[in-house]
Amino acid sequence: MDWLKEAVDYGIIWFLIFLSLVSVGIAIERHLLYRKIQLETYPDRKTLEMELTRKLHLIATIGSNAPYIGLLGTVCGIMLTFYTLGRDGFLDTGKIMVGLALALKATAVGLCVAIPSVVLYNLLLRRVKVLLMNWEIQNGREGV
Repeated sequence: MDWLKEAVDYGIIWFLIFLSLVSVGIAIERHLLYRKIQLETYPDRKTLEMELTRKLHLIATIGSNAPYIGLLGTVCGIMLTFYTLGRDGFLDTGKIMVGLALALKATAVGLCVAIPSVVLYNLLLRRVKVLLMNWEIQNGREGV
Protein backbone atom coordinates (compact mmCIF):
# COMPACT_ATOMS: atom_id res chain seq x y z
CA MET A 1 0.00 0.00 0.00
CA ASP A 2 3.06 2.24 0.02
CA TRP A 3 2.43 2.87 -3.66
CA LEU A 4 -0.68 4.82 -2.60
CA LYS A 5 1.45 7.44 -0.85
CA GLU A 6 3.50 7.85 -4.01
CA ALA A 7 0.33 7.98 -6.13
CA VAL A 8 -1.07 10.82 -4.01
CA ASP A 9 2.22 12.70 -3.69
CA TYR A 10 3.44 12.36 -7.25
CA GLY A 11 0.28 11.47 -9.12
CA ILE A 12 -2.60 13.53 -7.84
CA ILE A 13 -0.65 16.53 -6.58
CA TRP A 14 1.51 16.82 -9.69
CA PHE A 15 -1.59 16.40 -11.86
CA LEU A 16 -3.20 19.29 -9.99
CA ILE A 17 -0.08 21.41 -10.48
CA PHE A 18 -0.18 20.58 -14.20
CA LEU A 19 -3.86 21.64 -14.35
CA SER A 20 -2.95 24.87 -12.60
CA LEU A 21 -0.29 25.63 -15.21
CA VAL A 22 -2.78 24.87 -18.00
CA SER A 23 -5.37 27.16 -16.46
CA VAL A 24 -2.96 30.05 -15.97
CA GLY A 25 -1.47 29.55 -19.44
CA ILE A 26 -4.86 29.70 -21.12
CA ALA A 27 -5.82 32.75 -19.04
CA ILE A 28 -2.65 34.58 -20.09
CA GLU A 29 -3.19 33.67 -23.75
CA ARG A 30 -6.82 34.86 -23.61
CA HIS A 31 -5.86 38.09 -21.83
CA LEU A 32 -3.26 38.88 -24.48
CA LEU A 33 -5.80 38.18 -27.22
CA TYR A 34 -8.40 40.43 -25.60
CA ARG A 35 -5.90 43.27 -25.34
CA LYS A 36 -5.11 43.33 -29.07
CA ILE A 37 -8.39 42.18 -30.63
CA GLN A 38 -9.77 44.38 -33.40
CA LEU A 39 -13.56 44.40 -33.05
CA GLU A 40 -14.13 45.94 -36.46
CA THR A 41 -12.66 42.90 -38.22
CA TYR A 42 -15.56 40.68 -37.12
CA PRO A 43 -18.59 40.85 -39.42
CA ASP A 44 -21.05 39.37 -36.93
CA ARG A 45 -21.47 38.91 -33.21
CA LYS A 46 -21.46 35.11 -33.27
CA THR A 47 -18.05 34.89 -34.94
CA LEU A 48 -16.62 37.34 -32.41
CA GLU A 49 -18.20 35.47 -29.52
CA MET A 50 -16.80 32.15 -30.72
CA GLU A 51 -13.31 33.65 -30.92
CA LEU A 52 -13.55 35.30 -27.51
CA THR A 53 -14.89 32.27 -25.63
CA ARG A 54 -12.59 29.67 -27.17
CA LYS A 55 -10.76 27.67 -24.45
CA LEU A 56 -12.62 29.36 -21.58
CA HIS A 57 -14.47 26.12 -20.90
CA LEU A 58 -11.15 24.48 -20.03
CA ILE A 59 -10.51 27.00 -17.25
CA ALA A 60 -14.05 26.47 -15.94
CA THR A 61 -13.64 22.69 -16.05
CA ILE A 62 -10.36 22.83 -14.17
CA GLY A 63 -11.83 25.19 -11.58
CA SER A 64 -14.87 23.04 -10.97
CA ASN A 65 -13.07 19.68 -10.89
CA ALA A 66 -9.83 20.46 -9.03
CA PRO A 67 -11.50 20.20 -5.59
CA TYR A 68 -12.76 16.72 -6.49
CA ILE A 69 -9.31 15.63 -7.59
CA GLY A 70 -7.97 16.98 -4.29
CA LEU A 71 -10.74 15.09 -2.51
CA LEU A 72 -9.61 11.91 -4.24
CA GLY A 73 -6.16 12.51 -2.78
CA THR A 74 -7.76 13.08 0.61
CA VAL A 75 -9.65 9.81 0.47
CA CYS A 76 -6.50 7.96 -0.60
CA GLY A 77 -4.52 9.54 2.26
CA ILE A 78 -7.17 8.54 4.79
CA MET A 79 -7.26 5.00 3.33
CA LEU A 80 -3.50 4.82 3.68
CA THR A 81 -3.78 5.89 7.32
CA PHE A 82 -6.40 3.25 8.11
CA TYR A 83 -4.44 0.60 6.24
CA THR A 84 -1.31 1.42 8.22
CA LEU A 85 -3.28 1.26 11.48
CA GLY A 86 -4.80 -2.09 10.55
CA ARG A 87 -1.56 -3.61 9.31
CA ASP A 88 0.63 -2.60 12.22
CA GLY A 89 -1.98 -3.36 14.86
CA PHE A 90 -0.80 -0.64 17.21
CA LEU A 91 -1.19 3.09 17.45
CA ASP A 92 1.81 4.90 16.02
CA THR A 93 0.94 8.59 15.98
CA GLY A 94 3.82 9.36 13.63
CA LYS A 95 2.42 7.14 10.89
CA ILE A 96 -1.09 8.42 11.46
CA MET A 97 0.02 12.03 11.16
CA VAL A 98 1.92 11.33 7.94
CA GLY A 99 -1.20 9.85 6.34
CA LEU A 100 -3.43 12.67 7.54
CA ALA A 101 -0.94 15.32 6.45
CA LEU A 102 -0.82 13.71 3.01
CA ALA A 103 -4.62 13.80 2.85
CA LEU A 104 -4.80 17.44 3.87
CA LYS A 105 -2.04 18.38 1.45
CA ALA A 106 -4.04 16.95 -1.45
CA THR A 107 -7.12 18.89 -0.37
CA ALA A 108 -5.17 22.12 -0.04
CA VAL A 109 -3.56 21.77 -3.45
CA GLY A 110 -6.96 21.04 -5.03
CA LEU A 111 -8.36 24.23 -3.54
CA CYS A 112 -5.27 26.22 -4.50
CA VAL A 113 -5.87 25.20 -8.10
CA ALA A 114 -9.65 25.64 -8.09
CA ILE A 115 -9.96 29.08 -6.52
CA PRO A 116 -7.64 30.96 -8.92
CA SER A 117 -9.10 29.08 -11.89
CA VAL A 118 -12.64 30.16 -11.01
CA VAL A 119 -11.49 33.74 -10.42
CA LEU A 120 -9.63 33.81 -13.76
CA TYR A 121 -12.65 32.36 -15.55
CA ASN A 122 -14.97 35.00 -14.10
CA LEU A 123 -12.56 37.85 -14.93
CA LEU A 124 -12.14 36.63 -18.50
CA LEU A 125 -15.87 36.09 -18.92
CA ARG A 126 -16.51 39.66 -17.80
CA ARG A 127 -13.97 40.89 -20.34
CA VAL A 128 -15.74 38.88 -23.06
CA LYS A 129 -19.05 40.51 -22.16
CA VAL A 130 -17.51 43.99 -22.31
CA LEU A 131 -15.93 43.29 -25.72
CA LEU A 132 -19.23 41.96 -27.06
CA MET A 133 -21.06 45.05 -25.79
CA ASN A 134 -18.44 47.29 -27.41
CA TRP A 135 -18.90 45.42 -30.71
CA GLU A 136 -22.67 45.95 -30.47
CA ILE A 137 -22.20 49.65 -29.73
CA GLN A 138 -19.81 50.06 -32.69
CA ASN A 139 -22.16 48.24 -35.04
CA GLY A 140 -25.37 49.83 -33.73
CA ARG A 141 -26.96 46.51 -32.87
CA GLU A 142 -28.77 45.27 -29.82
CA GLY A 143 -27.82 42.00 -28.14
CA VAL A 144 -29.89 38.96 -28.96
